[in-house]
Amino acid sequence: MTLMTSHFSRRIVSWALALAIVLAAPSAFAGGPPKSKRDLQVREAATHGASTVQVIVRVKPGAHGRIKNLLNKAGVVKADHTLISAFTVEIPLEKLDDFDNDDDVLSMSIDATLTGTLNPGVVPVQGTLLRSTLGLASTDVTGAGVGVAIVDSGILQQLDFDRRITAFYDFTKGGVACAPYDDYGHGTHVAGLVGGSGKISKGVNAGVAPGVRLIGLKVLASDGSGRTSDVISALEFATLNKAALGIDIINLSLGHPPYESALTDPLDQAVEAAVRAGIVVVVAAGNAGLNPTTGQPGYGGILSPGNALSAITVGAGVTEYTASRSDDRVAPYSSRGPTWYDGVAKPDIVAPGHHLLSVVATNSSLVIQHPDLQVLHTPGYFMLSGTSMATGVASGVAALIIEANRTGSTLPDRPPLTPNAVKAIMEFTASQMKDATGVPYDHLTQGAGLLNGAGAIALAKAIDTASPLGQPWLTTGITPWTTINNEIQVWVQNIVWGDNIVWGDTALKNLPAWATNIVWGDNIVWGSNIVWGDNIVWGSNIVWGSNIVWGDNIVWGDNIVWGDNIIWASNILWGDNTLWDGK
Repeated sequence: MTLMTSHFSRRIVSWALALAIVLAAPSAFAGGPPKSKRDLQVREAATHGASTVQVIVRVKPGAHGRIKNLLNKAGVVKADHTLISAFTVEIPLEKLDDFDNDDDVLSMSIDATLTGTLNPGVVPVQGTLLRSTLGLASTDVTGAGVGVAIVDSGILQQLDFDRRITAFYDFTKGGVACAPYDDYGHGTHVAGLVGGSGKISKGVNAGVAPGVRLIGLKVLASDGSGRTSDVISALEFATLNKAALGIDIINLSLGHPPYESALTDPLDQAVEAAVRAGIVVVVAAGNAGLNPTTGQPGYGGILSPGNALSAITVGAGVTEYTASRSDDRVAPYSSRGPTWYDGVAKPDIVAPGHHLLSVVATNSSLVIQHPDLQVLHTPGYFMLSGTSMATGVASGVAALIIEANRTGSTLPDRPPLTPNAVKAIMEFTASQMKDATGVPYDHLTQGAGLLNGAGAIALAKAIDTASPLGQPWLTTGITPWTTINNEIQVWVQNIVWGDNIVWGDTALKNLPAWATNIVWGDNIVWGSNIVWGDNIVWGSNIVWGSNIVWGDNIVWGDNIVWGDNIIWASNILWGDNTLWDGK
């Protein structure tokens, strides 16, 4: 395993060619970013005629009590999010100026409505051969002993879940403990992909990790929508009760358009807090990858909290209903990077997400509104597509990685794999994906590549987390490829790290980067690698600086802009007054 210097050289040449383009391009942020602490939606709230607005106010930790008193006088505090030093408050619009000018207020964000990231589509005769295409047909690892929190619309107790739903809390009603239920149906489907046993189908439609424990945290109502503040409350609850509930992984198959940088977005900050606590957080990239008018792919459509640096952000793949991986493609609707405000490479990985069979939540809204989603030849299951489904698959593989590492050695009291290390294992063992013409997808489309369950398990089993820092940590030799369905899947052996792409034996050593207190992509120096930010080259035709150039065109100019909705147009109205003409 050696550094791919020729690949690096090609990218340096690309940088020189593309730099001339970017210097001549119009500024993406003419006039600079808004100086207000309010996110895009809060700044626009006054235009909608409302007298009050519900916002999430982040404050400096030392000023928590003072700001809370002021907020209680100005409006109604609905929630106190101590983990991220924030409040959810309903407040008159005219009172926002007081807090915008307060030095102890860090940001004010809309309490945005979010939804599950599904794309129902047309139900075909057959579904994806999920476990086979991941190489899991004969694995002895089931996710036993691993706890996965499903932050979604709930989970309906079904035969496929046995007695493995060990806790359930409803955050649409303030976080009360209650019997598991799902009045929308999305969460049950996701939970089945993570850890359904397949008993209803005699094992045919088993989920990825049929031995996991499931913790249901309901945040979406019967119509599939929910509030950001409820998701933050669920994340805070899961983080603070990690040990008590045995939570190793959080699955977030939901999101909303990003209205601000991940560095200030309170939902992203709640994700980062959970990761720092040692929880693997797996998040949907979103289904905003396709221009609905032209049918062309668009870049920059990653949802929040998929734009959180330390999350494992998952795009959706299409398996073409075969066990072979050579014909797998990235789903056209799967959101591509970069992240909208921060220019970070996302998604991190692509997993099967198209036409997946999973457990049906009887009498739920999805079933009532879309009876065609039920698969008549397989009673008890229905079929959905989207990055929501791909996220469930990736969470299941994360559970297999954790169990494989826990049980792969006889050494006592080894440290657990950190969330960063789990992400690195997924990326390092992934398979490169190619489009229908045989051309590899760029990293903003496929991340590191297609999730390789069997390869990830093999690498996880070989890692000794007790190895000294900076030293190789494999207890056995590994071959950097996996045979799945008689096809050799060569591992990509690279890690897409926020602002870098790292080649070589990175995942084979115990590095400081795998620590729980490191934000993925932050403050890591890798030696010879490709850095972007003010001077990045990505693929053969993209440069980051003050603009984004894709070939001869500005990426966002002909593709995507976030505001109240996703708008596909040739012009972008940025903030309040900056018009960027992409022609």
